[in-house]
Amino acid sequence: MTRLKAAIVGATGMAGQQFVLALSNHPQFEVVQMVTSRDKRTYKEALQEADGSSRWTLCADLPDDMKDVPVVASDHFEPGSVDVIFTAVESDLALELEPKYGAVRPTFSTASAFRYESDTPLIVPGVNDHHAALVKKQQAARNWKGFVLPIPNCTTTGLAITLQPLYQHFQVNRVLMVSMQAVSGAGRSPGVRTLDSLDNIIPFIPKEEEKVRREVKKILGTQTDDGIESASIDINCICTRAAVLDGHTEAVFAGFSESISVDEVKRVFREHNPVRGRNLHSAPDEWIHVFDDPFRPQVRLDRDRGDGMTTSVGRIEEEPILGGVKYMLVSHNTKMGAGKGAVLLAECALEQGLM
Repeated sequence: MTRLKAAIVGATGMAGQQFVLALSNHPQFEVVQMVTSRDKRTYKEALQEADGSSRWTLCADLPDDMKDVPVVASDHFEPGSVDVIFTAVESDLALELEPKYGAVRPTFSTASAFRYESDTPLIVPGVNDHHAALVKKQQAARNWKGFVLPIPNCTTTGLAITLQPLYQHFQVNRVLMVSMQAVSGAGRSPGVRTLDSLDNIIPFIPKEEEKVRREVKKILGTQTDDGIESASIDINCICTRAAVLDGHTEAVFAGFSESISVDEVKRVFREHNPVRGRNLHSAPDEWIHVFDDPFRPQVRLDRDRGDGMTTSVGRIEEEPILGGVKYMLVSHNTKMGAGKGAVLLAECALEQGLM
């Protein structure tokens, strides 16, 4: 199979580096262009700081097949020169750049710029892939040859993955959630100051809770001729920043409209694997891992399960106040919740014949 030629925009940032890792030796996409703030000869050179240090922050080594990929400044990038574009830039810049890219090529984004547009689906692969067909409405309304498909906020991702089978089987009507989020979710610029986060939990993340409420309703919603009709579910949350490098932990309280046992919930979680048997290179073998051990999941031990693409759940117990269950989850915010999740979304779009 001939691989589609791909570009990564924002390639030196934390989310961009996850794109680099996820797309290394990919069977369907070949990265032929890196896009950053300045022209450089190669990606390896673009990562070099003036003092000789490297901006590469991931534990895994910089892949050999990415070191010599040419780099161009965003002002000089021609989106029509590639087949598909992956963007990992701040939302303000995404508002400027992504319409230019989407006008000519399929564009997959980690930014929030398009998440709440009525003609734009908000997709977690394996949860609501079928919403991807809405991009045809986006193309028609904007007279685009391509499209923009964003992934949700990283805090939303693990919550949506675990709520979808419950919503499907048990009529979830109320959800409360408290998150303890990794500092990497804030990025390096401006990021979270070290002295603020060490030995501490920051009790507020601006705009985060509103994003979770809006995004879960859209992801679990129903596709109509006019767009997405939000799911009929009451949801509220508190989002906090914890002294953890990678991986979001969430405490979830879900209320059902009928009486459901804990064993039934565990069975549904264990049997639920919407990516099994599909041609999705980045999908994990296990979609949701269920722990019976009450001391799991733990973010340090479980964030890399399935190479960061498996959502782990545990502490599944009866919740008598809302009338349902409560549980803990761990989801990798910069893999499933960012770069590699967006690559999985592109694989889903390719599977559906949208590229």
